[in-house]
Amino acid sequence: MLIRKPADIRPSEITSKDNYLNRRDFMRAGAIAGGAALASPAMAAMVPETPRAIIPGIIKNPFSTDEAPNSYEDVTTYNNYYEFGTGKDDPFRNAQNFEPRPWTITVDGHAEKTGTFDFDDFVKPFDVEERIYRMRCVEAWSMVIPWVGISLADVVKSFKPTSKAKYVAFETLQDKTRMPGQRRRVLAWPYREGMTIEEATNPLAILAVGVYGEVLPNQNGAPIRLVVPWKYGLKGIKGIVKISFVENQPETSWNLSAPHEYGFYANVNPEVSHPRWSQARERRIGAGLFAAKQPTLMFNGYGEQVAHLYKDLDLRRNF
Repeated sequence: MLIRKPADIRPSEITSKDNYLNRRDFMRAGAIAGGAALASPAMAAMVPETPRAIIPGIIKNPFSTDEAPNSYEDVTTYNNYYEFGTGKDDPFRNAQNFEPRPWTITVDGHAEKTGTFDFDDFVKPFDVEERIYRMRCVEAWSMVIPWVGISLADVVKSFKPTSKAKYVAFETLQDKTRMPGQRRRVLAWPYREGMTIEEATNPLAILAVGVYGEVLPNQNGAPIRLVVPWKYGLKGIKGIVKISFVENQPETSWNLSAPHEYGFYANVNPEVSHPRWSQARERRIGAGLFAAKQPTLMFNGYGEQVAHLYKDLDLRRNF
């Protein structure tokens, strides 16, 4: 297969959803599931390399919330990305010179199609969609973010996982030179995440390649990251370089680091408190330091789409 070489909360005004959505026309790109080399259709997903470049051919997704998105400033300057530092503004400050292209993604494990793929070849066969999702982090803060990405379910199915593939595991790039946060032993590097195959093929989950219609910024996980809107930010693994189809529940970084605080599932359950704080209420970033908190919703408000995935689980024990 071809491999090319080529802190503090920042309050700001919330951008009008209508103003944002009206600034462009949405065009549908062709979507064809990949072959062994993820063969590209005539019209394919294209993700420019230039920072802040507009991603062409974005289509709207019906799962989007009608809530107003947070501002671009909120979304891109208040981040969790320990590879670039543990402070909320560290990723913005420390990732500016990171070069996310060229980039390759390795797919292995229990699937009929595996290998190492150039980023462009990896994303080409799929629709690029905008999905405005409510996102909640474990520290009880939240945002509404207009993500741009490709369906994780479509990606998973295109590699044809076998019956042994019970879980999908992800890994972030490990590079202490380019990612200064990895020089500290705050976590066991590389960063790892995982989910069940049923979660990975739920239509809500995406692999994001952009935000606000533009190429994904470095501090938000460029060039590709996971977005799972019904879970905590723990599942939002960034800078993905490996996807594995595995039979046994994979290790995840936060579960390894503090298993009594962070479980494998990382679901949003307002009735189960974190050992060090309540999860019953949350604060919307950008609303201001003195804004009232709002009630946390079960599964972050996406219960209708995902509650069936956990019908046989005790959600107090499987957190």
